[in-house]
Amino acid sequence: MNYAVLSALAPVILFILIGWFCGRRGLIRAGAITDLSNLAFMVLAPALLFRTMSSVHLTELDFRPIGIYFAVVACVFAGVALFNGGFRRHGIVLALAATFSNTVMIGVPVVGLAFGKEGMVTLLTLISVHAFVMLTLATILLELAVAREDAQAGRNGHRHMAATVLRAVRNGLLHPVPLPIVLGLAWGLTGWQLPELVDRPLQILGAAQVPVSLVLVGVTLAFSSVGSQWRGALALSTVKTLLHPLAMLLVGRLLGLSGVTLAVMVVTAALPIGANVFLFSQRYRTAEAVVTASVGLSTMLGLATLPVMLWVATHL
Repeated sequence: MNYAVLSALAPVILFILIGWFCGRRGLIRAGAITDLSNLAFMVLAPALLFRTMSSVHLTELDFRPIGIYFAVVACVFAGVALFNGGFRRHGIVLALAATFSNTVMIGVPVVGLAFGKEGMVTLLTLISVHAFVMLTLATILLELAVAREDAQAGRNGHRHMAATVLRAVRNGLLHPVPLPIVLGLAWGLTGWQLPELVDRPLQILGAAQVPVSLVLVGVTLAFSSVGSQWRGALALSTVKTLLHPLAMLLVGRLLGLSGVTLAVMVVTAALPIGANVFLFSQRYRTAEAVVTASVGLSTMLGLATLPVMLWVATHL
């Protein structure tokens, strides 16, 4: 079990260290961070999300565990946001960090080795809607927060509140994260396979998203004063890797879930913070330092907390 966790976390830590080394040695300069972030956010992430969602068959999904999972996520998300100043950009990004898991790079190998095929069915069901629900919700909330800030600063003129909300929702959907997810789901409903000429380039671009994002985390760490962020990063990492999965376990048991399904839900909640949160902090210019530190710290803490949560999920 410990080997499964270590083998999944090792490449994540390695990519972050590579980025940190490149930043410290000047191989990647601070001025390139924004450009690399745009590359990951505007090109690589949409390719990955569209291709992943295009193979999802909504009619085959069991939505009861998914509903329970995201009900817990919503409660933790709201609690963290309110604790950090409410639904403003800062609070929303921190709430996303406390609830958005690294489901693909760490979750897939850990669950596959720990629970086998039965566990993977549950995990892939969660993965199929995880990005859609979490990233679309975060995008709309962030766009609403930006619209409120613009209104308070007088940049929206005298636009009616309803028009402001509609504009924020439109910006949230016509966005490099939710849009490819929605288009991918729409393609999946047709039942058609992606043509090889399209699928292959998307596969190559999508495969680059996770390592580029993690290297970018390391580069940012090299130019950040993480020491001053350790308290915030530790608090956020603790919520993500311990409090979130324990809440998932409690609610799941109260609602009658058990066995492998509940165990996978708990382990998914216990996974380190996904690198996409870092991209959101960069794009919306908020909580960048603490999120950067938290992605790295939660990954390192995962070496200790994931085996514990695996044991808890399978013995309680």
